[in-house]
Amino acid sequence: MGVNAKKLPESQMEREPCCSKLKMFLVSLSFVYFAKAFQGSYMKSSITQIERRFDIPSSLIGVIDGSFEMGNLLVIAFVSYFGAKLHRPRLIGAGCLLMALGSFCTALPHFFMGHYQYETSIEHSSNLTVNTSPCLANQSNTIKDTSSPDGPKAECEQEVGSSMWIYVFLGNMLRGIGETPIMPLGLSYLDDFSQEENTAFYIACLQTIFLLGPVFGFLLGSLCAKLYVDIGFVNLDSVTISPRDARWVGAWWLGFFVSSAIMLFAGIPFWFLPKSLPNPEEEKENAGKQEQAESESLQPQDVSGGNTSVKLVDIARGFLPSLKKLLGTPVYFVLVCGSILKFNSFIGLITFKPKYMEQQFGQSASGANFFIGLLNLPAVATGIFVGGLIMKKFKMSVVAGAQLSFATSFTAYLLSVTQFGIKCENIQVAGLTVSYNGTSQVSNEDRMLLSDCNRGCSCSLRGWDPVCSENEVTYMSPCLAGCKSSSGFGRNMVFHNCTCVASFPPPSGNLSVVVGQCPRKDECKRSFIVYMAVSVLSSFINALGITPGYMVIIRCIMPELKSLALGIQTLMIRTLGGIPAPVYFGALIDSTCLKWGIKKCGGRGACRMYNSNMYRHVFLGLIVSLSGLSYFFTIAEIVLLRKQFGKKRLKIRDTDNIRRAEMEFVNMDNKILSYENKLSDCQHKDTKAKDGVQGQSTDTENNTAP
Repeated sequence: MGVNAKKLPESQMEREPCCSKLKMFLVSLSFVYFAKAFQGSYMKSSITQIERRFDIPSSLIGVIDGSFEMGNLLVIAFVSYFGAKLHRPRLIGAGCLLMALGSFCTALPHFFMGHYQYETSIEHSSNLTVNTSPCLANQSNTIKDTSSPDGPKAECEQEVGSSMWIYVFLGNMLRGIGETPIMPLGLSYLDDFSQEENTAFYIACLQTIFLLGPVFGFLLGSLCAKLYVDIGFVNLDSVTISPRDARWVGAWWLGFFVSSAIMLFAGIPFWFLPKSLPNPEEEKENAGKQEQAESESLQPQDVSGGNTSVKLVDIARGFLPSLKKLLGTPVYFVLVCGSILKFNSFIGLITFKPKYMEQQFGQSASGANFFIGLLNLPAVATGIFVGGLIMKKFKMSVVAGAQLSFATSFTAYLLSVTQFGIKCENIQVAGLTVSYNGTSQVSNEDRMLLSDCNRGCSCSLRGWDPVCSENEVTYMSPCLAGCKSSSGFGRNMVFHNCTCVASFPPPSGNLSVVVGQCPRKDECKRSFIVYMAVSVLSSFINALGITPGYMVIIRCIMPELKSLALGIQTLMIRTLGGIPAPVYFGALIDSTCLKWGIKKCGGRGACRMYNSNMYRHVFLGLIVSLSGLSYFFTIAEIVLLRKQFGKKRLKIRDTDNIRRAEMEFVNMDNKILSYENKLSDCQHKDTKAKDGVQGQSTDTENNTAP
């Protein structure tokens, strides 16, 4: 008794380091999830800034954004399979190092390029008085000069060097390669060495902390978008554009250095974590063999508990059979198909939502990132955490988890459909969305930009240098507004005697215009509030089903195939969703452009203004269509799960019935045997009693004999 009392605390002391290592792994993995989400979300928040800085269309920015998934595609299958047999924590640490390097490389082109020069026809001399006439002096504007056949050959050659967006492409791809081992190896390691009832809660914690990364990533993106790209190198007083201008570029490069440092720090603990930990289920089964468990826990083990000297050749031989077995699982195949469609919808949404908020509701890039980071993402994080608590509290089965995931996702889907009715009309831009006499029209033809009021000004039709009149009409340039003079400096510049303002109904006594595009009306601000409310609510409801969705793939696959299943799923959704989605979303969004920017050498640059009605129909239509198709696969998944786990229940019931029958037979045998024993005892007692009576009668006869 004393020996057992002495061994018990030793056993508890022995388990404490294991638990602390598991918790250390969970904390470290949570921080890495935060860091990689921080990196990725900052990249998403900087999409508009990168597009404007390198003067490229949305379709090409979609290719750059998809390079992250291309990096994943290169190595995900091999890392998921071979990594499960090797030292998983160190592979995660190496991935963090690559991600930090990729983020650092992404920011470098800023220092190799010259100062940002936006297209403008406004002079920047601080000695300017009321003597500049945009209408008459337009021949000297920047756009005219750079498009002349003689002048800009050197500038054109220098601009070819601004195709340094390729370095952003490669840096983002390197980030994708580094991110590969984090999710499949991290989740499988956590699931292997934690108790089954705690896995859902741990994953919910990971996903919650993961979504804290985008919160800070978008907030940092909002801050950097407010800062001018060349801050500290140019005189900001000479900058005539504001953060709401379509030509504004923020300090996009700054956040990549910050995210690189955070990721580098996050990967350090994984170099010191063990290859494996004792499995809690095995510890319970081997509770009576503590000495043997001690010797085994000191040696690193692979996931299957086999020999540590694993040969890569032996691992490779089992890859194709394992892959065939995995893809032959109907539930897994249907789940992956549905995930691909959902991921297409999600990537298109998160990539171009800031731009949608800019174009539809007149928000600045900084404001759009701020609202996403402060409102949408905390709602998603809360939803994921609550979903994990629901699964833990009610101990939901795989089928129940799939049903919860479907119900929440479909409810959020119905809410998102209502966003079609939440809109703002196109802003009034003379020659693009409204004619010079006030008639509503949408046209991107150059001839519509000219009118009698500006026909004699020899204006360039290619530039974008918007000015706003008192009657809330935007003109593409002071020249196209027919302005004859100007005063002021920088953003405070005012143009006077604009003939086109006088011709636009209703007549205005003030014929002056100010620099910048006209703001949206008050009705648009109210629509934006409703849009954000619906967006936040649908984000929270949809997030409730994310953790149950993760548990489906973990629980419906054989334990030895979990890492491969997660890796192949990641491979498929990123190959067929992450890579093409930004490209075709961007291409279709480009088709709604009304006014393109012009590069110095005459090529087409970034879009300056979109048809907001077409943008809404294309953007939301794609999201709703892709999400709607995914629910057919989700329904099929639930049906297959019911069959799969229904058969298991029947087998369990049959086994229980057989055991009950065997127990009944055993009990009956015991009763019969007990009855026979009692009967035998009774017969034995009767025999003894008869023998006793006979003995007494014999003694009596002997005593009475003479």
